[in-house]
Amino acid sequence: MTVIGFIGLGTMGGPMAANLVKAGYEVKGFDLVPAACYRAVEDGIKVTSSAVEAADGVDVLITMLPKGDHVRQALLVDNGPLSVLAPGAVVIDSSSIDVPTSRDLHERGVELGIDVLDAPVSGGLAGAQAGTLTFMIGGASEIVEKVRPLFQAMGSRTVLTGGPGSGQVAKAVNQMVFGSSLVALSEAFVIAERLGVSPQNLFDVLSTSSGDCWALHNFCPLPGLVEGSAADNNYAPKFAAALLSKDLGLAATAADSAGVELVVGRGAKDKLDELSINDGHLDASAVITKVGLKLAAAASGPI
Repeated sequence: MTVIGFIGLGTMGGPMAANLVKAGYEVKGFDLVPAACYRAVEDGIKVTSSAVEAADGVDVLITMLPKGDHVRQALLVDNGPLSVLAPGAVVIDSSSIDVPTSRDLHERGVELGIDVLDAPVSGGLAGAQAGTLTFMIGGASEIVEKVRPLFQAMGSRTVLTGGPGSGQVAKAVNQMVFGSSLVALSEAFVIAERLGVSPQNLFDVLSTSSGDCWALHNFCPLPGLVEGSAADNNYAPKFAAALLSKDLGLAATAADSAGVELVVGRGAKDKLDELSINDGHLDASAVITKVGLKLAAAASGPI
């Protein structure tokens, strides 16, 4: 397989497609945003005038789109990109979307004789650029093996989570754990500050005790504690709050369908939703401002 179609060349899709070019693949890409297309051309991607053209004649079609509605509009339409794929072609949807849409895409693939994998990612922009993403994959293991070199060009780890839609389930609950951790950290720093414990002292405790977590070392909500944190850069987004809010919404929907009442996850979603109303462009770690810390104080340095 040497010709790859790629629909969605934005923040994540652009670097992923570029890494496929670096690995020696011919990549045809499409995006509705002109700026994304300009960057893609610079990265060696052959930008097309439509999603259908990007899919025409390719062996594998990869999509990285913002929402389930976008996946439906792009792929689950008559005379869309799937209509020009040959039987036996593979569709890899790396969008983070709702489970029903993902399963509908799998079903359409069965109807057309096309193999579909749902393969959302973890690792953010840095992982997309470095080619170190983790793929959570729902679908048949033999299809995963068929396209494994592509996953290796874009990421460092693949986890086969089960059948159709299971990758989306795994991604949603992973984000729920991350978001919940981030809100809990924000609460912890605000409580500690108000009761006389410095941020540095609390960080030293959390980072060496049972409260340690991935969010603390990669999305510490206060500046001056972790080198390179978004908090050190006025919360310029490493992972935008609006995106995490969307992911927590997907987790809540999954919980409802499973008959599980969310307590911690729902609370985290509420805080990220609140931040995203006016400041969704900020990094998700700015959620500390919705816990009780003013943004100006958070951005200026340790409290």
